[in-house]
Amino acid sequence: MKRRNFAHRPGCAVEATLDLIDGKWKGVILYHLQQGTQRFGELRKQMPGITQRMLTKQLRALEQDRLIIRKVYAEVPPRVEYCLSEMGESLRPVIDTLKAWGERHQERLSCAPAPDAVAAEERAA
Repeated sequence: MKRRNFAHRPGCAVEATLDLIDGKWKGVILYHLQQGTQRFGELRKQMPGITQRMLTKQLRALEQDRLIIRKVYAEVPPRVEYCLSEMGESLRPVIDTLKAWGERHQERLSCAPAPDAVAAEERAA
C-alpha cells in the first residue's frame, strides 16, 4: 500500500491518521482488538456485516501499517491470531473517543433522514 506524502500540507497529521483508519472496518477491527488477541473467526463473528475477503484485506492493510501484529502458529490446522501493536495501542484514546462520540450521537445518526431524502423533500415542497 502506497502512502501519500502528507509532510508539508496543512492538516497533514489529521489526513495521515484518517488514512490509517479509513473506511468502514479498520476502526471497528481496532476497537475489537482492544479487548485482546483474537483469531480471524472471532473477529468475523463480532462483525457480521463484513465479508471474509474484506476482513482479510483490512487485516492485511492494518498489519502493513504496523497497527496490528499477525502471529501464525505452526499447527494443523493453522492458527492465526491478531493483536494491537504498540502503535495500534497508541490509537486506543482515538478509538475510545470515536466510540463515545458515536454513542452520544447514535440516535441522531441512525434516525436522521438520508441526505437524498432531505433533498427530495425540499424539491417536493
